[in-house]
Amino acid sequence: MEWRDWELFCEVVQHGGFTAAARVLGHPKSSLSAAVQRLENQLGLRLIERTTRHLRLTDAGDTIYRRVQPLFIALHETKTEALAMSSAVAGTLRIKSPYEFGAHHAGPVACDLMARHPDLTIRIDVEHEIVNPIAENYDIVFAMLEAPLPSAGIVIRRVFSLERGLFAAPALLERYGEPRTLDELAQLPLLAGPNDTAWAITPPGGKAEHLTVDKARLVSSNAHIRLQAALAGHGVLRVTASFTRAAVETGALKRLLPDHVCEPLSVHALLPARQFVPAKVRCFLDALDIHAHGSAAQDTEPLPG
Repeated sequence: MEWRDWELFCEVVQHGGFTAAARVLGHPKSSLSAAVQRLENQLGLRLIERTTRHLRLTDAGDTIYRRVQPLFIALHETKTEALAMSSAVAGTLRIKSPYEFGAHHAGPVACDLMARHPDLTIRIDVEHEIVNPIAENYDIVFAMLEAPLPSAGIVIRRVFSLERGLFAAPALLERYGEPRTLDELAQLPLLAGPNDTAWAITPPGGKAEHLTVDKARLVSSNAHIRLQAALAGHGVLRVTASFTRAAVETGALKRLLPDHVCEPLSVHALLPARQFVPAKVRCFLDALDIHAHGSAAQDTEPLPG
């Protein structure tokens, strides 16, 4: 009995198809198809109805998936807990992170850890959608949204509080003029994320005011796309100061209303609730904490312009 074929069948179902499962696992699509076909031949049952558009489970496939998938989840959890009892930083660390945080914080920490721990492999999937780390088999999921976070079976830790600012290209300011008040800022086109609520901005000595973003010129969950639009002069960008530091230093962007305070961005680490935290996870979060203090020191430095 090839138990790996059973597990690959579960992976295909969990990820909604052969293509998605192949991308997540790093396996050829053909090998997943062959594994499921072997399993079907061994059982003498049709488990999956294959169509050009989507995957559909047969009744037998649905029954087997619901009974077998929890067993593999428990097996992986047992393996993880056993490895956690060791102090060795090794194995594969699976992380999911939004682009902005992944590129400027998780990425540099990962590179540092791989240099120090040659037996450690790191996979970072860059997506904005928040997922449950248990259901998607991640060791750490970083969430940057202010929206409610999933809580079933997971531990939530706040690991970063990042300074945010308002930035625009000189070309945009030449067309509209540089805003001196929030009312003037409201007249400029904005670049927002799909889950942005009204931007909370506090003027000097005042109370927080809220700038509506429901008519933003560009909406994208990818911070790099919003940055490109800002550099091209299409609107005002609210983003972490570290993300735009290079562009500000070269004069490609200018910080607006520098005496106003934007609501900081809180970053949470979502971890599977386990009795033992794997050494690779502890090591990564400890290194990230050191990186966080260094980034906080940089973000308090005055920005040019």
